[in-house]
Amino acid sequence: MTTIGLIGAGNIGSQIARRAVANGYDVVVSNSRGPETLTELIAELGDHARAATALEAAEAADIAVVTIPFGAIDTVPVEALAGKTVIDTNNYYWERDGRRAELDDLSDTSSEQLQRHLAGAHVVKAFNHIYASAITEEAQAPGTSDRRALAIFGDDAAAKQTVAAFIDSIGFDTVDGGPLSESWRIQRDTPGYGPRMTADELREALAATTK
Repeated sequence: MTTIGLIGAGNIGSQIARRAVANGYDVVVSNSRGPETLTELIAELGDHARAATALEAAEAADIAVVTIPFGAIDTVPVEALAGKTVIDTNNYYWERDGRRAELDDLSDTSSEQLQRHLAGAHVVKAFNHIYASAITEEAQAPGTSDRRALAIFGDDAAAKQTVAAFIDSIGFDTVDGGPLSESWRIQRDTPGYGPRMTADELREALAATTK
């Protein structure tokens, strides 16, 4: 059985965990405050979930999900994620993270910075443009005509296929937006950030986005 290791258990992380467990995955959940603070969430998730440290979640993961504030990405375990697919849900918010000139002028992206930190892993950006509640409320079966789509970006084709299959299994279509360097197309204040869109609508939104 595939294990999803979550580094971060906030709004997005907890919702991904709920959908993962509901669709047959095991989950290992961590946060910055320690496993003992996750008792309530683990009780809700049931027998296919356990709390752990970030390192233990990384070690257990077949697919890891990094879902922490951008300013904390240097705390993500490196060696334990080498060779693994890592979903990056993060957004850069200068009000929270402090100004970063290279992110403000779009010469770099937050996901590329995570990829450089996790040099041996395969980072795929996903889940950064959907409200947390929608992950559980708007999930639909494959083939649904108006199914919501999520954009994915990454530099490794196999990793993107892995993430697309996971996202499909928990209720959403995907649109491949290209490499991590193009992930600015789905950052805050872009047309695709936030609204519910089908795959065709999301492709149009990504294509229409300019720096």
